[in-house]
This record gives sequence, C-alpha cells and structure tokens, in this order.
Amino acid sequence: MERIKTMLHYFSKGEWLLWLSSVLVITIFFLVFDRANYFTLAASLLGATSLIFNAKGNPFGQVLMIIFSLLYGYISYTFTYYGEMITYLGMTAPMALIALLSWLKNPYNGNAAEVTVNYLKRKEIGLILLFTAVVTVVFYFVLAAFDTANLLPSTVSVTTSFIAAYLTFRRSAYFALAYASNDVILIILWISATMTDRSYISVAVCFVIFLVNDLYGFVNWKRMQKRQQEDLHSLQ
Repeated sequence: MERIKTMLHYFSKGEWLLWLSSVLVITIFFLVFDRANYFTLAASLLGATSLIFNAKGNPFGQVLMIIFSLLYGYISYTFTYYGEMITYLGMTAPMALIALLSWLKNPYNGNAAEVTVNYLKRKEIGLILLFTAVVTVVFYFVLAAFDTANLLPSTVSVTTSFIAAYLTFRRSAYFALAYASNDVILIILWISATMTDRSYISVAVCFVIFLVNDLYGFVNWKRMQKRQQEDLHSLQ
C-alpha cells in the first residue's frame, strides 16, 4: 500500500495527465485505424511510458526503451524501413543499455530514481558532430544498398537517433531535444507509410505523442539541472 502511495506521488498531476492522455490517444487511434497490429499498440504504450520515466531522469525509463526498441524494430521491418530497424536494433537498444548502466552509476545524491545531469564540454560537442557526420554518410550507403523506403528521411532519422542516443548516455539534458527532432522525422516517415496502409497512422500518432513527451522531458531536465546546480552551490 505504501509503495502505491509513493508511486502516485512520484509523478506530478501534470505528469499523470500527460501520461494518461498519451495512453488514451494512442489507444483510441489504434482502435479506430488498426485493431490488428498489437505489436504496434504495445510498442506505443511502452514508448510513452518510458518517456515519462526518462523525463524524471529515472533509469527504469531506459529499461522500457530497450523493450520498445525491439518491438519498433520489428514494426519497421514490416514496412521495409530498414534504416529504422537497423537504427533501433543495432544502435538505440544497445545505447539504451549503456545509458541504463551510466544512469545507475550516477544517481543524484544517492537517489536511484534520479540521475545526475551532466554538462558537455565544447571539445566533446565537436567530437559528437564529427562522429555524427561519419555515421550519416556510412548509413546513407548502407540503407541505399538495402533499397530502404524514403531513403533521405530514413538517413536523417539515423543522424538524429545517433545524437540522441549519445546524449542520453552522457546524461545531457539535450538528449530529449534530440529525440524530439527525431520524432519530427519519424512523423513524416510514418505519414508517408499511411499512403500505402492507413493502419500505420497509429504509428504516426504515436510519434506525435512522443514529440510532446520529449519536449516536456527537455523542459524537466533543464529544471533538474538548475535545481541540482543550486544544491551544489548551497553546499559550497
């Protein structure tokens, strides 16, 4: 009973409203436009749940992200979005595991439910941009070889996913903003997919929901960053 009360108070009223609204919208669109691909529904609900935990800096969000990546990789395979499949199975899922270990090793003030927000130095930002450029070029040719649908948006999705995954591992508040950028690309990709099969509109709506959640995640991580910094100054 005590654990239930703790969980209820863990999220703010606004966060509960965001999560419940996300679940409700995803479910409604699934029932209206799909009603068959339960992998899609499961992935969408897991993804939305992982994002609300990630927004709190809670490592459990990364556990859910690993499961989401596996399900989403399968969904992408069904529409020959090999870029998405390779990205989530070969990069996002492994990076989520690495991020999980990083978040667990860096709790804030011993609180396992909140990670310590990290600051990136300029030198590291330069290296991120360099690695991103290399990854983008390599994946463009790899995806072209696989005859990937919507090649250019798929390549850009790899780019934004790589940046987001790296920033998540490095515990930067900007990881959520990078994922928001990726959400925009994925909305475009899956709206394109609905031209062939309208059931994929539920996937497009899923990423609209993810966009809202990631934007909230960025805002909340900036709040966490400010609070943690103020706490540090108060101890000096």
